Amino acid sequence: MTAHDPHATRRIELTLHRPWFALYWGVRPTLVIGGRGQPAQWGVGTWQVPAGETALIGVYLFNRVWRFGQAEFALEPQHAPALAYRAPALPFLRGSMRDGGRPSSRP
Repeated sequence: MTAHDPHATRRIELTLHRPWFALYWGVRPTLVIGGRGQPAQWGVGTWQVPAGETALIGVYLFNRVWRFGQAEFALEPQHAPALAYRAPALPFLRGSMRDGGRPSSRP
């Protein structure tokens, strides 16, 4: 694939942090990339996003009653391929997401 290929993708590393003390348990994050939600695990994972366009990355938590901990980040092609999400300690607050989470150990 060339750099101008509309189907070209790149991999990003997303680190999902949960607080050491939270007033909820058994809740797993849901990752949303380009409007499509998918279940995720706490910790470090890699995900595929379009290479040449902005990707809207979102994370939220769901406890069978309501959504909380929502955070979004518009990942531009020039951003580093690493993001970090931090979940809130209380089940009614927003989460936070920033770029430059943990640098990737892959070449």
